[in-house]
This record gives sequence, C-alpha cells and structure tokens, in this order.
Amino acid sequence: MSVTITGIGSYIPQGVAANKDFKNHDFRNQDGSKFGQENDVIIEKFKAITGIEERRYIKDELTTSSIAAIAAQNAIDNAGIDIETIDYIIVAHNYGDIKHGDLQSDTVPSLASRVKHLLRIKNPYCVAYDMLFGCPGWVESMIQANAFIKAGMAKKCLVIGAEALSRVVDPHDRDSMIYSDGAGAAVVEKSEEENTGIITHKSATYTYDEAHFIYFGESNNQEITDRRKYIKMYGRKIYNFALTNVSEAMKACFDESGYDIKDLKKVLIHQANEKMDEAILKRFYELYSMEMPDGIMPMTIDKLGNSSVATVPTLFDLIMKGRLPGHEINKGDIIMFASVGAGMNINAMVYKV
Repeated sequence: MSVTITGIGSYIPQGVAANKDFKNHDFRNQDGSKFGQENDVIIEKFKAITGIEERRYIKDELTTSSIAAIAAQNAIDNAGIDIETIDYIIVAHNYGDIKHGDLQSDTVPSLASRVKHLLRIKNPYCVAYDMLFGCPGWVESMIQANAFIKAGMAKKCLVIGAEALSRVVDPHDRDSMIYSDGAGAAVVEKSEEENTGIITHKSATYTYDEAHFIYFGESNNQEITDRRKYIKMYGRKIYNFALTNVSEAMKACFDESGYDIKDLKKVLIHQANEKMDEAILKRFYELYSMEMPDGIMPMTIDKLGNSSVATVPTLFDLIMKGRLPGHEINKGDIIMFASVGAGMNINAMVYKV
C-alpha cells in the first residue's frame, strides 16, 4: 500500500507587483533610521540576492481561505473525485484571514472549516483543521496525511497551503519585497500500488536559539503608533541556519529512501530566496561529494515571489501541467520536496511519481 498524489491544483493571483513599484517606498532600518542608499540601489541589490523580479497579490475582495478553496477545487477536479469521499482537509497557513483594510487576523472558525464550507461538502466526517508550521506547513500536512492513510484512519485527504502575505508586510521594511500571495493543493489517496508515492520523510524543529528568527513585530517606521504587527525576520541568521540544517535533513531523508542520489530527478524546494536555495542544494550535493546537477532545482520565485506554504504545491502543479518551461516530471521519477521556515522548522519528503 502506498500514499500518492492523485490531483494537484493551485491559485496564482492576478495582481502583479513589479520591483519598480517599490521605488517610492519609504524604507527604513529596524531602528527607524533612513537608509543611506537610494531605492534604485536597494531594489537592484534585492533582485541580485533573492532573484525576485515581481510578486503576486490577491484582489481586495479575496482572503487566504477563499484562494485556498479555489486551489482545492482545482486539485479535486484534477483528481476527479467525489468531494463527499474526502476524509480530512488540512489547510497550512500562518496568518489566518485578514480582510483588505483590517488590522486583525481572523482564525475562528478555522480556515479549513471555511474551505470545507466553500466547497459545499456535507459529510460531517470530513474532518477539517489547520496546520501552523511556518513555510514548511504544506509539506508537514502531507506527512500527516500520509500517517492518517497508512494508519487506516483515512483513504482520501485534501492538503492545502495558502497565504496572503501582502496583508502582513511592513511597507517600510525592505523584506516586504520578498513576500507574495498564493495557494496550492493536493488530493492524497491510498493506492494498492507498491513502492510509489511518499517514500520517506523527515521533520525537525529548532527552538533553542532559533525560535524567533522569523517573528511578528512593529513597523520600522517608528512614527506609526497603531501597534499593528508585521512579518519580520533576521535574514542573515536564517541563511546561515538553513545552509547547514536543511541540507543535512534532506540527506537524512534521502538516505532512508534507499535510492541512489543519481536517481533523484528534481528537488522542489520552498521558494524562499534564490541564492539561499542554490546554496542549500549545492551543500546537499556536496554531502554526496557531487556537484549540483543542472536543472535539478526548478524555480518560480522570480515571477511569483515567496508565498510561504503555497510555493511547493504551486511549483509541483505548474511542472505536472507543463506550465514551467524547461522542467518536467514523469511517471517513475524520484523527486524530493523540502522546506524551511518560521519555528524554525525544516522538513523533506522523498516521493516517487
């Protein structure tokens, strides 16, 4: 018995914010002081480090749960299943629903309950709950779905990652240019076919010194007194942390799979930062005394930005549907999903298509 993805879907917002749209922003340091550089220089350096040229924002009338439901419906349609046969709906996010113009996050009822309502599922034994696990939330939800199915608690799970980070960014923080909105979803089912689907997985949480590398903080503009909180991070600390710990977790996960490293066709890593992701993958292959193969790491961050829990399922959806030029995944391929984010959490999963 195996656990496989039978349907995949995503929602990519229509609103595009290009780097040039940040030229008039009042960027400040954490202490509120002005930068000594013009915004053109700040943006140029930002592009060189992150690889981001533009990002996507949802329309004012949408929320995280509404785009989660759209991605979910796309995955359901792709799988061709009856919605009343879904046993679990797991929605990974971090900030709940924040309506346009609101200051407060709304998480009651859970986003998963809202998605179930929007999908018009009647079955009360379709259990819906949320996953808060930082950017690795979708991969971790897949790991939970795998456990439910292998334990005989479920036959079908709907696993969603959705976020609207545009609602929690500080316009006075350079890091606001990283974040984006989006949603991705997968239908996960029991299969009688052996040696396919989810092969191995590995998760870790580092909190001794690392718990607050990503946090919720006040605006860099200290003249703002409304005490609203925004997503914040210590970028250099995260980079150094990820370079070592993510690559080692990936290796531990892959070693348990029993496959040869040369069998690995693609690594679908969380689209956090292009330079950081490249460094992680290079380090991963160095652990096998190899150079990173060309084309092993598909990227969407240049056009879609960092949409947190949505990046990995969206990337998988685009490749599987032939919408990411230069990349393909075929039946029988060995691939890996990997992510790192707030918590600080890390996970990886080896999957045979």
